[in-house]
Amino acid sequence: MTHAHDRALPRAVRQAMPMARDVLEEVAKLHGVCIRPIPLRRLDTVTGTSEIIDVPCGSTLDSKCPPCAKRNRQLRMAQCREGWHLDTEPAITPDEASEEQRRLVEFRADMQAKRDAAEQAGDGATDLDAVLASLDEEINAAGMRGSVTGSAVPKRTRSTRRRQDAPDLPKRKMAATTLGRTFTGSDGKVYRPSLFVTLTLPSYGKVRDGAPVDPNTYDYRRAARDALHFSKLVDRFVQNLRRVAGYDVQYFAAPQRSGCAHLPARDQGR
Repeated sequence: MTHAHDRALPRAVRQAMPMARDVLEEVAKLHGVCIRPIPLRRLDTVTGTSEIIDVPCGSTLDSKCPPCAKRNRQLRMAQCREGWHLDTEPAITPDEASEEQRRLVEFRADMQAKRDAAEQAGDGATDLDAVLASLDEEINAAGMRGSVTGSAVPKRTRSTRRRQDAPDLPKRKMAATTLGRTFTGSDGKVYRPSLFVTLTLPSYGKVRDGAPVDPNTYDYRRAARDALHFSKLVDRFVQNLRRVAGYDVQYFAAPQRSGCAHLPARDQGR
């Protein structure tokens, strides 16, 4: 058996041998294992010991990590297949309460009764209030929504005020549906149209091979600002789109970065 470090072998023979690193990556690709894992330190807060673990890079580019890119592509396909082609309104039914959830609610009711009795007797209820607050956190952490006392949770509010220089949107009555229009062909087959839209921000300067050609003129400040607020821009676009359409438009999108932030989106029923 020839050895790669055997200097007696001709150089051409040694160079013809495959690189161990290349073979490792090839085997990883065959088994769907990430070839660019990210090492992270995991700390056990109880024992104080730590260890280094490798997590997948999660890349969406096949040129960087084919296994992760394939996994992400399959995930997006499954999400699109299961959510995009719905022809009926999604019905979400809450899960049945578990024994642990029932136990927490019952214990919370007992503590509330003790707290009310202490208040009526004129005793201090500060300690019991702290216990109830802790139980409320445990109830939410156990997978339950809302509050057992029915107290109103502050509603999230979003400003819908438009800029003064923006044109007015058509005012349409909103319909309580997420399904768009359908058309029936002469053969009786039902078609549901869709519209493909790409939202792209303006360029910040000429880029070559992922780097600015002229760093002195490249608008780094605007690029950083847009990266921070891009999600808000998308959210506002969807709000306006639904106002114009008159119903909660379903859309499927995957944010991407290619020189500047852009979002390919597909709107159903448009």
